[in-house]
Amino acid sequence: MADKYFIVNSKILPDVFEKVIKVKELIYTGQVKDISEGVKEVGISRSAYYKYKDYVFPMSENIKGQKATLALLLAHEAGTLSRILDKIAEDKGNIMTINQDIPINNAANVTITFDISQMEVDIKKILYKIQGMDNVIKVKLIALE
Repeated sequence: MADKYFIVNSKILPDVFEKVIKVKELIYTGQVKDISEGVKEVGISRSAYYKYKDYVFPMSENIKGQKATLALLLAHEAGTLSRILDKIAEDKGNIMTINQDIPINNAANVTITFDISQMEVDIKKILYKIQGMDNVIKVKLIALE
């Protein structure tokens, strides 16, 4: 089943979604040392956090989506990352940051953040394009702002 993304007013959603986002922010900003401390701080269970952490993202107020961050697992083959960057550029995405780990067991983790404000396709389509490329093992949208 294909992923679908929606922008929904938080007023109609269960509080757990906002709390999961809050835990992610607390961890990212260093206000808590780990997930256990974060979930305790906001009042949700660890299982609720893990259930939703990969599926809820904050959206900046009054701004059309400007940035997307993807986490990728790539096979260690020459030119793979370059082809992904070319694919993003073809659709008018502008790369902001790239973080790449060294390959372990012939695969490398890569995180790419790029400006999507001028893109000619929606984020879902770029995810599918990248997922269909050679040597791409996994693609995941981890943030959208």
